[in-house]
Amino acid sequence: MAADRICVGAIAGAFGVRGEVRLKSFCAEPEAIASYAPLFTEDGARSFAVTITRAIPGGLAARLSGITTKEEADALRGTSLYADRGKLPNLPDDEFYHADLIGLPVFDTGGVQLGTVRAIYNHGAGDILEIFAPGRRTALLLPFTKAAVPTVDLTARRIVADPPEETGE
Repeated sequence: MAADRICVGAIAGAFGVRGEVRLKSFCAEPEAIASYAPLFTEDGARSFAVTITRAIPGGLAARLSGITTKEEADALRGTSLYADRGKLPNLPDDEFYHADLIGLPVFDTGGVQLGTVRAIYNHGAGDILEIFAPGRRTALLLPFTKAAVPTVDLTARRIVADPPEETGE
């Protein structure tokens, strides 16, 4: 995947029998995904123009250029879609694209490295950073809040975190 592309959605499978897809948008405004087209597969080998046809439970129904049958749509199930970074909006100072955080080193407030951001999850109650450190048996899961993560410095490529005390009980 090109470093100048951001994952903006994924294809969940076919919708109907005429080549529409069930599209999961990762955009703040789900329908905005179409305005970032062409959207690319992770390897960049394929690109699609996107036309949203309607909102459906769990996502959007959409037409992708070049996809005309249910079988072609089903073959794309699980495909992540990427947009050129230049087409995406600039974010306020306190918002970040997940792709910009993954791989950043995380330090505690005393300057000790805790590990590296491996993934970001959101199960409905807010973002959680998964921080991996060699030698640690389990990943550190840290709520991505101002209290737990007071500093994200993309210019210096580092995160400062203030994780809650571990009780050890």
